[in-house]
Amino acid sequence: MVVKVIIYAVAFVVSFLIVYLLIPPFGKLAFRLDFVDKPQKDTERKLHREPIPLTASYVIFIGFFITYLLMTRDFDIQTVAIFVGGVLLLVIGTVDDWYKTKGKDFPALPKFIVQISAAIVVYAAGIAFTGFYNPFSGEYVVLPAILQFVLTILWIFGVTTVINFSDGMDGLAGGLSAISAITLFVVALAMGQSTSAMMAIIVVGVTVAYLRYNKPPARIFMGDAGATFIGFILAVIALDGAFKQATVLSLFIPILALGVPIFDNLFVVVKRFLQGKSIYQADASQAHYRLLRAGLNHKQVVMVLYLISTCLCLSSIILLLVQT
Repeated sequence: MVVKVIIYAVAFVVSFLIVYLLIPPFGKLAFRLDFVDKPQKDTERKLHREPIPLTASYVIFIGFFITYLLMTRDFDIQTVAIFVGGVLLLVIGTVDDWYKTKGKDFPALPKFIVQISAAIVVYAAGIAFTGFYNPFSGEYVVLPAILQFVLTILWIFGVTTVINFSDGMDGLAGGLSAISAITLFVVALAMGQSTSAMMAIIVVGVTVAYLRYNKPPARIFMGDAGATFIGFILAVIALDGAFKQATVLSLFIPILALGVPIFDNLFVVVKRFLQGKSIYQADASQAHYRLLRAGLNHKQVVMVLYLISTCLCLSSIILLLVQT
């Protein structure tokens, strides 16, 4: 047990240091390439007043995979699938971010296709929601293959999207992701799932290091590329951890762990759909913008949403304890 604790602690420190040390040079590179998010005075969504580098996504990607491979020495088909899916999201996210630096909007369809493709790659490698335990008979109910496919793709795509949608304020998406990752780490440890626990603690490391530069006022952004990548990894962790051989009740554990971005952005997506808008069409309807309009300042909004997320995550851990 002590050895495992040390291994997880080392993974956290290594991932933290990689991101913490690489962000400054990548930030300088962003200015050379003009790969920065420029402030816009005519929109409620742009809260910063100076150009901000958009290169944290690459550092997060590098920090995650270098640490994971160093700590696990795992080069199996599932690791390859997660890497390929991550690269796909990083590439399409970079294109999307590049368009934003030019004041343009990238079409929604290519993003949708690539995000679905990343999810399919992971499913094809065997990371999937396969079923649950019947609470009455105690038998494991294996879902039909088509239902496994649909639910897995919807989960990965959904979490990837909601984390991205939550990235609208300094320190918000990174902090919510860190809180969720800590919860998924605890859940994975309790369920004896070392691979998921390792991925989760590495996500904690990279997001906490990122927050050192992204806390208000932010000095760097991760952009769509970074937010979708973190969402993708969190979705995979839940599939490979909390969702694996779950009971009906414990299916809510990962949903609660990611509760703030999921519930907030479900509201946003439904609202956009009812208004006939694309779900990718950026607006100021997320909870953080509504709280700003209600009179809270930037730091108060972030702390309120952190608190709500922590409460939901504690609820998910209580639910885990009830199950055991």
